[in-house]
Amino acid sequence: MTSMDVRTEAETEDSGPSGYAAARLRLLHEESRSGPPRRGALADLTDDWLAGLFRGGPSGTPNPKGAALIAVGGYGRGELSPRSDLDLLLLHDGSADSKELAALADRLWYPVWDLGIALDHSVRTPAQARKTAGEDLKAHLGLLDARHIAGDLGMTTALRTAVLADWRNQAPKRLPELRELCDERAERHGELSHLLEPDLKEARGGLRDATALRAVAASWLADAPREGLDEARRRLLDVRDALHLATGRATDRLALQEQDQVADGLGLLDADTLLRQVYEAARVVAYAGDVTWREVGRVLRARAGRPRLRAMLGGRSGGRTAVAERSPLAEGVVEQDGEAVLARAARPERDAVLPLRAAAAAAQAGLPLSLHAVRHLAATARPLTTPWPAEAREQLVTLLGAGRPTVQVWEALEAEGLITRLLPDWERVRCRPQRNAVHTWTVDRHLVETAVRASALTRRVGRPDLLLVAALLHDIGKGWPGDHSTAGETIARDVTARIGFDAADVAVVARLVRHHLLLVETATRRDLDDPATVRGVAEAVGSVGTLELLHALTEADALATGPAAWSTWRGALVADLVKRVAAVLSGETPEERTAQDAAPTAEQERLAVEAYRTGGPVLSMRADSGIPAEDGPEPLGVELVVAVPERPGVLSSVAGVLALHRLAVRTAELGSVTLPSDIGSGAGGSVLLLSWRVAAEYGSMPQAARLRADLVRVLDGSLDVEARLAEREAAYPRRRGTVAPPARVTVAPAASRLATVIEVRAQDAPGLLHRIGRALEAAGVAVRSAHVSTLGANAVDAFYVTGADGAPLAGETAAGVAREVEGVLRG
Repeated sequence: MTSMDVRTEAETEDSGPSGYAAARLRLLHEESRSGPPRRGALADLTDDWLAGLFRGGPSGTPNPKGAALIAVGGYGRGELSPRSDLDLLLLHDGSADSKELAALADRLWYPVWDLGIALDHSVRTPAQARKTAGEDLKAHLGLLDARHIAGDLGMTTALRTAVLADWRNQAPKRLPELRELCDERAERHGELSHLLEPDLKEARGGLRDATALRAVAASWLADAPREGLDEARRRLLDVRDALHLATGRATDRLALQEQDQVADGLGLLDADTLLRQVYEAARVVAYAGDVTWREVGRVLRARAGRPRLRAMLGGRSGGRTAVAERSPLAEGVVEQDGEAVLARAARPERDAVLPLRAAAAAAQAGLPLSLHAVRHLAATARPLTTPWPAEAREQLVTLLGAGRPTVQVWEALEAEGLITRLLPDWERVRCRPQRNAVHTWTVDRHLVETAVRASALTRRVGRPDLLLVAALLHDIGKGWPGDHSTAGETIARDVTARIGFDAADVAVVARLVRHHLLLVETATRRDLDDPATVRGVAEAVGSVGTLELLHALTEADALATGPAAWSTWRGALVADLVKRVAAVLSGETPEERTAQDAAPTAEQERLAVEAYRTGGPVLSMRADSGIPAEDGPEPLGVELVVAVPERPGVLSSVAGVLALHRLAVRTAELGSVTLPSDIGSGAGGSVLLLSWRVAAEYGSMPQAARLRADLVRVLDGSLDVEARLAEREAAYPRRRGTVAPPARVTVAPAASRLATVIEVRAQDAPGLLHRIGRALEAAGVAVRSAHVSTLGANAVDAFYVTGADGAPLAGETAAGVAREVEGVLRG
């Protein structure tokens, strides 16, 4: 059925809302048509319906003379998505009677509202429309796409001509306003090419930006790079169409729970394929915007300079045009008008290193690489030999070490395919989404961001070149199946050898990629006082020099991941681990430690004695002194020590009370003190000591007296922690979202000779540590220490446990405990 067939059928059935609604519904569910044909057909169908209403419909009510109905904005462009609103302007010449005009407006607007279609409408004379456009940038932008629907065609044509003339005359003022609007929108909504739940319209690189580029072109001052731009815009519109059909709502936000259905509606393999296509389209639009706005800036600066030049020359320029100044940056590369461009004598077809040299020079100078230069390099540059010449490797390192300017230069090279030509393995991670709330960026952008972060740490290491290359490659294995660290090690060996590093350097980079998560995972999930922990890291790292590089890479990687991946606390733990491992690599032998070696401090002994004498819990809270920061010490949390006469259920009880008071647990050490018989009137006894580091999730820390009072109630059974936590969770509204994967509990092999390490990976939630503690206590094991790590919504906790005899658990017993805990958490 063609669009003409649909319109004819709608008119035949009923020119009123019901006929239009039926034809519209058939069109939207017509499987043979989608994309631009469907959007165009929907606009045509709507045009015919509104034109019928304008003419008077069945009632034949006459219209006032000198009036026209005009579509503006997206409707004016003929880009109606299934749930798009209608932007309409009722234009009149001012001669009509106000009552007649109001009747016409009612005849147009009310049928639209009756169908539940959102409507943005106005009634104006041409002079009023131009005045409004002059005062309101968004109104002016909408009128640039004005399209005639019905009535006086001459009025529509005259308004279009006048609005375009106004836009071009006012371009020096309007375009900076438009750019500021785009920048503010990007600041609010982020970058479409990296967000897990992007706004297809408002985010940087989205449909609003594509429309802004049309407006720049209409000014005749500059034009956007056309290659791929129309296709990118079409792709984003197609995704929005599918999103509207999947949700039944006028939404532009591609939420996680809708992505599979949208992908299916577009005939794509899965949600990751959908996101990758969205990201690729957004990058085309965003890059076109960067290039276009630079061109606008150049033109406006040149225009502003001409009057001054004419004044200096006394009005006699002889028809000559001033030549832009060119300053050398590197061999074959110069700066011209705020960009890095190729020198006139540059010969890319003879100079294979020129693309990298130009990129490195631009980044080091903090300049964008001109579009013309990048395209010329992509079209003519000779490929590099394998292995690369030394200069090419050095220029790559220089590019990576330039800091923040590296990003825009890298994006320019990537937009023209030069990155995948230099590093073919890059294609597998390009635009690859990371379905983890901790990650801010796609895989490829995360790698570049890690290099940017690493560039600030190069003074801490002896081989900054190896640090920067390892930063660029550390997650390169995410484009392959299996463990990305293992796959990445193999790829890193190949890439570093291809770009010209010797065998020893290749081995170091490969080791860094293989173990890039080792330090942070060990520091946050293992007992650093256990010699087995330190020895295991030392064996994996191999040398002090590699440890130094790995420490810097760990920090750069975490900072580039997102705010949830790094903190002062994590940094302090990693630094402590590095110090211990460096000592072992320098020849020191870590002391073997037993449970009896951990002698209590005088403060802990005092608390233990008081707990034994009173028969109840005793608490001590002390703010951590913190570690130095630029603006003063940053606290690592509060040290909380709890002493309780030995009895079952203490760990889960304390964890439950902390959860009730919204305290996040960072570490927990558990031990016991045996008191002599001359204490009090008893025969001596054992007191449990629990040393915690905690921090308030928000607000201030509760008083120790309140914590103790609640702990007393939990221990005597008068306070049901589980019920209270369940009530609090039920009080919060349920939100739609992705279903969290089930909890997984495993035994870490050979993690310690003193205890068995049970590792729990689960969705973080209030009271999780309380539930785990209860499960371990029910399994009959003693918890010696707990190491809690939370990344976004994911908790990864490690528990050092022993049997009743104080020894590590046998293999099958440990596996059984893990199964029991997992069963409780999945319960």
